[in-house]
Amino acid sequence: MPTNYRDALLHLLSRISFKLGEFTLSSGTKSDYYIDCRTTTLHAEGGRLTGLAILELLREQKIKPAAVGGLTLGADPIVSNVATASAWYAQEHHGAPMIHGFLVRKAEKKHGTGKLIEGFCEKGALVVIVDDVCTTGASTITAIEAAREAGMKVIAVACLVEREEAKGRPAVEAAAQGAPFFALYTANDVRAAHVRQLAL
Repeated sequence: MPTNYRDALLHLLSRISFKLGEFTLSSGTKSDYYIDCRTTTLHAEGGRLTGLAILELLREQKIKPAAVGGLTLGADPIVSNVATASAWYAQEHHGAPMIHGFLVRKAEKKHGTGKLIEGFCEKGALVVIVDDVCTTGASTITAIEAAREAGMKVIAVACLVEREEAKGRPAVEAAAQGAPFFALYTANDVRAAHVRQLAL
């Protein structure tokens, strides 16, 4: 049985989010597998584990953001679950800072305040950009740029799964301008865990 948040999340992700077959990715390329992270991040237990695993990663790396954020829609449940996990952690560990959340729209609202960023948005604030799957890195880079344009400082980037193709990592690292880029898992990690479960 999984012994920590990251192992437990991988176990669930590989069981309910990983599919073998023929798929066309958002980049237009063909793949023999697909990872639909939202099946896991919107799952009750999967969401809880997502928040705790990212929070654990940030503590391990001694990264202390005021907020986490990312491009809608893939980042939405990750952002919400990390913010909630940080609030629970702060209750149990007096003095621990809470981490707020923000979402980057794909286009500015045409009504109301016309905002591109929803939720937390403070100039000069230290933030971490999160995403579910990184292939080309395009959605992650859009969120990095939006956060910077809003005056926030991106101090790290984290995704659940890195596909290790389409030059996604170097593209994200270039956009991050020295901020570290972390992936909880590679696609090969998820595939291997999926195959192990099939063998049981």
